[in-house]
Order: sequence, then C-alpha cells, then structure tokens
Amino acid sequence: MKFSTPDLCDQHAETRHLQIAEPIFRSFGGASSFWGRITTLKVFEDNVLLRATLEEKAEDRVLVVDGGGSHRCALLGGNLARMACDNGWRGIIVYGCIRDSMEIAQLPIGVRALHTHPLKSHKRGGGDRDSLITFAGVNFRTGYYLYADEDGIVVAEDRLT
Repeated sequence: MKFSTPDLCDQHAETRHLQIAEPIFRSFGGASSFWGRITTLKVFEDNVLLRATLEEKAEDRVLVVDGGGSHRCALLGGNLARMACDNGWRGIIVYGCIRDSMEIAQLPIGVRALHTHPLKSHKRGGGDRDSLITFAGVNFRTGYYLYADEDGIVVAEDRLT
C-alpha cells in the first residue's frame, strides 16, 4: 500500500485524532516507509522481551519499543531485525539505540531509532508488553496504527487507508 504521511494528515487531520511524532528519529531500515498495527514494549537496556516478541509471526504489525531513550547500549541488531523480517513485521520504532546499522539497511523492514551504539543490551528479561508508552510527544497503544515515511511518523486510533 502506498501512502504519504503529509497526504494522510491533509485527508484526516480534521476528522480524526492524529498524533504526529516529534522528528527525533533516524531511519535505518531498508524500507523507507511502512505502516501497521502497533504492538508496544517498554524495556530498559534489556532486549529479552524484544526478542521474544519478534519471534512471533506478525501480519501488518509495527513494534514500538520504549527503551527509555538510553544511549548506553543497543536494543536491536542485525540478527533481531532479520528475524523480524522473516516473521512478517513491517517495522520497528526504538526509543533508544540500534547496532549493525549497515546490515539493517539491507533488510526490507522499516527501522527508526535515536542513534546507533556498538554495545549489546543486557539479558535480564524485564519489561512490559502492550502497555501505554509515551515518547516523542505521542501516546502509543497496542492496536493503534502507525504510518512512517521520509516525512514523519503518524499514529491513529484506527486504520487510515
């Protein structure tokens, strides 16, 4: 499905509640635009729950990860991004860092994150899934829809296209 976030805003801003993310993310994945139903995670410097979630088969889903904005390690790397592709995830938003950015750039998945960091995360197994998370001026909820392209990230309560 082709879309542009400016067109979505023009078509729906007056009739639907749209949330627009602050422009704090860099694009790393091979797909410059992606959309899907949101699944949320809240973790801090620990990617065990992230891995478990990406191991699940997904259709038209986007994983939104509140990593607390940490710049001390990476939550997502090339192996997990490849797993996400293999299992049908359309995109991943990380409020934190990723690594293996050159490898991720070759994969057909959208990835947005704050920065890169070479250190892998801890493996403690903490975190929450499907809870309300807030960052970049947006309240992300499991089941909402996310649309991302070169112009920004738009979140809506229901599907826009």
